[in-house]
Amino acid sequence: MILSLLAAALLSTLFCGLYLLLARRRRWLDQPSQRSSHAAPVPHGGGTGIMLALVVAGALAQLQGVDWDSIVWLLLALALVLSATGVLDDLMDLPVWLRFAVYGSCCLVLVMVLPLPPLLSSLWLPAWLWWPLAAIGLLWLLNLYNFMDGIDGIAALQAVLACSAAAGLAALSGAVDYALLCLLLALCQLGFLVWNWPPAKLFMGDAGSVPTGFLVGGLALYGASLEAVPLACWLVLLAVFITDASWTLMERWRRGDNLIHAHRQHGYQRLSRHWRSHLRVDLLFLMLHALWLLPLAWTIWMWPKFQILFVILAYVPLLLGMARLRRLP
Repeated sequence: MILSLLAAALLSTLFCGLYLLLARRRRWLDQPSQRSSHAAPVPHGGGTGIMLALVVAGALAQLQGVDWDSIVWLLLALALVLSATGVLDDLMDLPVWLRFAVYGSCCLVLVMVLPLPPLLSSLWLPAWLWWPLAAIGLLWLLNLYNFMDGIDGIAALQAVLACSAAAGLAALSGAVDYALLCLLLALCQLGFLVWNWPPAKLFMGDAGSVPTGFLVGGLALYGASLEAVPLACWLVLLAVFITDASWTLMERWRRGDNLIHAHRQHGYQRLSRHWRSHLRVDLLFLMLHALWLLPLAWTIWMWPKFQILFVILAYVPLLLGMARLRRLP
């Protein structure tokens, strides 16, 4: 297991570095625009290195004796499909309807294969109702993760923090294989951060942000079905992304803006312009996670009877913060 964990970080760093050289040579660059948060062209599509490293590390873990569930390989295969779609979109600008058809199909396939979480089974929730609800939730998380990949480091940092915390909670629950899978994704994202930490030399692009959102959401649903990590813990660990993306979408809908057009109105983007720093926003995000969200997630794991209360408690200050950030240009 140690070898596969080391391989995840090292291979991701290597693959992303090699991709960076290729992208520079082929001029696969994200050109700055009025809706960008960067001032110079930066290679994009680095998420392909993350996904390839994750699959290789997962295969190495199986060779070392980890007996992955078939659902794990389905999750990784669907992530590769999404990554390939992202590569094509970055290069060819695919139609919106085609991208959403692929995204929705991958989400629906996964939730239909996953067992119904025991908590929902006890509530007599039928599968035919759970499938569309879970697929829509997963589709929203996939898209919001793409929306939140707008400044250096933040998308990979979210994956590292959430997946590492979930791995720790899963290990306490005795779900060792699930914890290992979470750690593999966290370390692959950490390897990418070598190139994406402010000032970024490489961007994820849709090839990384979309499958990362899918993997994080898929791990949350899979963990709930295994009773390894309560779904409420994931809702807390992902609270900053969920709050910012959902609030911003509602604000744009209320104003009558075109919801599929690129923009720079997210709270984290406003704050990065106000501070003139991506790094300071990333560090604030790190502090929020360490001092607020992680303790609350652990509290939910310890006292699951009060999980709804703790989820609400996690989101209240974030919503108040978004209300203040909307005043920034």
